[in-house]
Amino acid sequence: MAFFDVDNTLMRGASIYHFARGLAARDLFTTRDLLRFAWGQLLFRASGTEHPQQIDAARDAALAFVAGHDVNDLVNLCEEIYDDTMADRIWDGTRNLVRRHLMAGERVWLVTATPVELADIIRRRLGLDGALGTVAETVDGVYTGRLVGDLLHGPAKAAAVESLARHEGVDLDSCTAYSDSSNDLPLLCAVGRPNVVNPDDALLDHAHARGWPVHEFRTHRTALRVGVPAALAGAVAGGVTMSVLRRRARR
Repeated sequence: MAFFDVDNTLMRGASIYHFARGLAARDLFTTRDLLRFAWGQLLFRASGTEHPQQIDAARDAALAFVAGHDVNDLVNLCEEIYDDTMADRIWDGTRNLVRRHLMAGERVWLVTATPVELADIIRRRLGLDGALGTVAETVDGVYTGRLVGDLLHGPAKAAAVESLARHEGVDLDSCTAYSDSSNDLPLLCAVGRPNVVNPDDALLDHAHARGWPVHEFRTHRTALRVGVPAALAGAVAGGVTMSVLRRRARR
């Protein structure tokens, strides 16, 4: 069994941010909300680390947005946005790693803090076996704005994988896991074959010290750590510009 993180491991950037951009493009997400997502991404890509306050802010923004919305409506939007803006962000190198496991007859699961609905769409598009993600509470097919359990992040990922392994009767010592972030060390340490993909500095040091395989699919690592925030800032600036133009056109 192989477990893959999504953001910056399987896909360039944060899947929830790309989803937010897709919603903004459809006038279903405000420029202010997009700025909040972008700011967290700017800090993350500039520092290579995630901070609890950034994680909490992203979680709260996402939950506040989905509250009161129909589950099926948002899932349909997820499908559309994935095909439009996210499918071409899958790292070719990571896709090849996934294929190797599938061709070897191993089951492949995604394990991500991304909402489980979005994770499940990525799973289906790539022909994988399952997806573990953050679960938002629903009542009668409508999001309440609360979580079921915790954000699937850090130690929670390891706990989720351990629970799945017990349910499936799988020995984690025979399993493989892939991640880019030192926040996922609990997950990587839970399996017998940890791998790092496009690692942050702390995870790279950890991998070198323990002889873990390192997969680097970024062409120019330093340039990307600077360039991705610049690209996000440009996208946000473009969103602000479009918002202003729309308001002017309505006058």
